[in-house]
Order: sequence, then C-alpha cells, then structure tokens
Amino acid sequence: MPYPSTKPPFRADHVGSLLRPKPLQEARAAWKTGSLPHDALREVEDRYIIAAIARQEDIGLRAATDGEYRRAYWHYDFVAGLNGVELYEPEQKIQFKGNVPPLGHALRVNGRIGWSKPVMLDTYRFLASHVRSAVPKQTIPSPSVVHFRGGRQAIDRTTYPSLDGFFADLGEAYHKAVGAFGAAGCRYLQIDEVNIAYLCDPEQIAALKARGEHVDNLLGIYAAMLNRAIAGKPDGMTISMHLCRGNFRSTWVASGGYEPVAEVLFNQIDADAYFMEYDTDRAGGFEPLRFVPRGPKIVVLGLMTSKTGVLESKDDLKRRIDDAARYLPLEQLALSPQCGFASTEEGNTLTEDQQWAKLERCVAVAQEVWGEV
Repeated sequence: MPYPSTKPPFRADHVGSLLRPKPLQEARAAWKTGSLPHDALREVEDRYIIAAIARQEDIGLRAATDGEYRRAYWHYDFVAGLNGVELYEPEQKIQFKGNVPPLGHALRVNGRIGWSKPVMLDTYRFLASHVRSAVPKQTIPSPSVVHFRGGRQAIDRTTYPSLDGFFADLGEAYHKAVGAFGAAGCRYLQIDEVNIAYLCDPEQIAALKARGEHVDNLLGIYAAMLNRAIAGKPDGMTISMHLCRGNFRSTWVASGGYEPVAEVLFNQIDADAYFMEYDTDRAGGFEPLRFVPRGPKIVVLGLMTSKTGVLESKDDLKRRIDDAARYLPLEQLALSPQCGFASTEEGNTLTEDQQWAKLERCVAVAQEVWGEV
C-alpha cells in the first residue's frame, strides 16, 4: 500500500545536517574563544537557520531541518544533555579512515542516566515557528551512541554494576525525550542510528570483542532501547531511523552490507521509516530490503553522496532506484543523500552550492520517478 503523500518521509528527503555558512563558522569560533557572547552567537544562528529553512522550502523539499546549525556534533550535543552523561576529551580519540584529525571528544557515564532537562526542545520550537510550507524535522542521536564507543569501561561501575540497569535507564530517558518532542508538537523525528550499521562490519565486531564487550545480543539490546524510545511517541508522529557507516570531513569508519542486521532492523524495531546509506559499495547491495514488511514502512534510499560535490546523474539514480525496487515495491521507496552534509560543524569537503544542487537533483528525480516530491 502506498503511504500518504502528506505524511513523512517524503519522496525527496534529506538526513538533516547542512554545511555551516562561513559567517556562522566564524561566529562559533569567536564564541569558543570568548570574544563573542552567547546571545550574539544565537542571533547569528537564528539568522542562518531561518535562511536555510527558506532555501529548503524554495527548492521543493517538503521537510526542513535547522541544518543542525547550533551543534558542534550530530550526537554529542544531545546526549551530553542527559543526566549522568559527560562530554570529555580522551587520551585515545576516535580515528576515521583517511588523513583527517581524530574526533576530539568522547562520552562517559558518571551518574544515573535520566531525562530532566529539555534538551533541544527550544531548537525544535524555533524551527517549527519558522517553516512556511515544510514539515519541521528534528534529528537526535540513537541511545546506542552512549554505549558503543566507550562500552563498559566508560560507564561508572558504582552507578551501574550491571549493564542491564544502564540500558534500561537509557531507554527510559529516550522514551521521555521522544514524548517531550511530541508534546512540543514534533511530528517528524529522526533517530540517527549509526551503530547498528557498524555491527555489519567484522572489524568493528572484532574491536568490541578485543576490549571485552559482550556482543552476542548487542543488536537485540539496541533494538529494545529503540523500541522503548519509540513507544513514547504520540499518535501522528513519524519516527525514522538513519543508518550510516561514519561521516566526518568526508571520511568514514565502517563497511559491510545490511544482511547481518536486516531481519531485526526491519521487523523487530518499530520505526516507520529507514534512511539507508547506499552511495558506495561499502554498504553492500539492495538484497536485504527483501526483509522489509510489505505495507506502510518506507526505505529512503541514500543514493546520493554527501561526501563529495560530484553531482549524480538522473539516469544513474533512476537505474539504482529500479534495482532497489526488485526487492521492495517502488511505493515503499524514497530518495535522499546518504548522510548529512555536516555531521560535525567542520562539514564535508564540498561547497554550499554543490550541496544545494544535490538536494535540487533529489527533488527533480523524485518528481520524475514517483510523480510527487
């Protein structure tokens, strides 16, 4: 059954983050050094977020984000706002593939996890108050972010002698967060879940085992946390999941097709839609889409790369959509870039003009393939 065109995700959609305009980058740098007050930074952010919303609407996108312009990271800014979670600078930093500096911060749990502060609710309300025609879309990181990189050694043993309590509290905090966004009027919420995609990579599994993590049921644990979070949504809210294999200054972390996680991902997690990285061979083929149940669940094909400015041809995109439709009916498919354009404030190695050209191409192809955006 086709999904209603009034309900997200839309035939042409996008993951969320946008390249920061240079004046915004300069303002954030000045704020970090203490030479620009936070109120002044907020004014700059507001101005460029309003402009980004208008640009998304003008090119025909039916969902708009704030570009994540108020964040330094796609994930840390949100989860560091939870009770018991601390952002810090570790001695051993996360290194992406390629010649880029390592990620500068990490997370650790130093107390009981909970949701008592309105993390990013004000940013959602600002977004919602400035859309004209688009549906405001809020993005948050998955709860698995708090566990995957640091694992047992980054979680205070006095607070959590057993990880069962940690996972339960984390799922409950997210349940409350989803409910809070719903109460604020959010009807399109995306959970960025990169770590389930990392579980498709044998190297990532080996690294988890090497540091002593129990990985046998990790996918099931993450699925249960996600379902507890999703259970907090009100009627009428669409929750999508975004899966990718790392995105930092146009580099990546993991490889591997979705086959090892597909059955759980599509049939045991209660998401309405899935934004799936498919811009390179590192993500494997479309065969795992056969596990998607026939009906209202949607897969948004991330066929356009956000890592370079090379503009994909319409013919190539249509051919790959046809390939995917061999495993999942066309009415259950949509199109987007494979990830955001700036998962961190530094952004990927393409220009703003190239970014907008890709989003315009996404809209044009969706119109030609499905007859709607």
